[in-house]
Amino acid sequence: MDGTLVDTEPYWIAAEMELVEAHGGVWTHEDALGLVGNALLESAEILQAHGVDLGATEIIDFLVRRVAEAVTLSVPWQPGALELLTDLATAGVPCALVTMSYRMLTDALVAASPANAFGAIVAGDEVTFGKPHPEPFLRAAALLGVEVRDCVALEDSPPGIASALASGARTIGIEVMVPVPPQPGLSRIGSLTTLTLADLGRVASGQTLDRLTPTA
Repeated sequence: MDGTLVDTEPYWIAAEMELVEAHGGVWTHEDALGLVGNALLESAEILQAHGVDLGATEIIDFLVRRVAEAVTLSVPWQPGALELLTDLATAGVPCALVTMSYRMLTDALVAASPANAFGAIVAGDEVTFGKPHPEPFLRAAALLGVEVRDCVALEDSPPGIASALASGARTIGIEVMVPVPPQPGLSRIGSLTTLTLADLGRVASGQTLDRLTPTA
């Protein structure tokens, strides 16, 4: 969800910075990038290590509340996200939303999504092990009633990509906030605007796409 479908990472970063600074610590942009895609409990522990003198539950509640307040005002869709969700729904392709954000946040996104966009939701407060563990994607496939190896996962963060690959799903990494290095079996794109249903079909059949410009 965050980063892949909606550009909420800036909201998370602002909330993290507000919290750390309120407790006399320093939180850099680089620190924030290190949390992209993490399970919220893990992020809370890292924030505690940076001086936030609160329990993990209190930290998570603060972050989720701040981001939810921002999303409620306006859902910041990533370019191409709404169009892709609409095309998938129209084509009858079953989709699951798999995120480490909590259900409170997913509900706001689903309400603003095209009708029948998601047949299942797996939120961060509904799994035992978060990304990079494969449980979230395995659970999503089970809820959809399909084999995970027949699924295509779209992810933008290292923990999310690792989770999807470990589950056995065909995986497409989208380079948004952090780099997506090449690795065997991973497709890579720079934006959802370049992704078509035909592309998803090719990836589902075992092909890989790589539309990121190689770096020196």
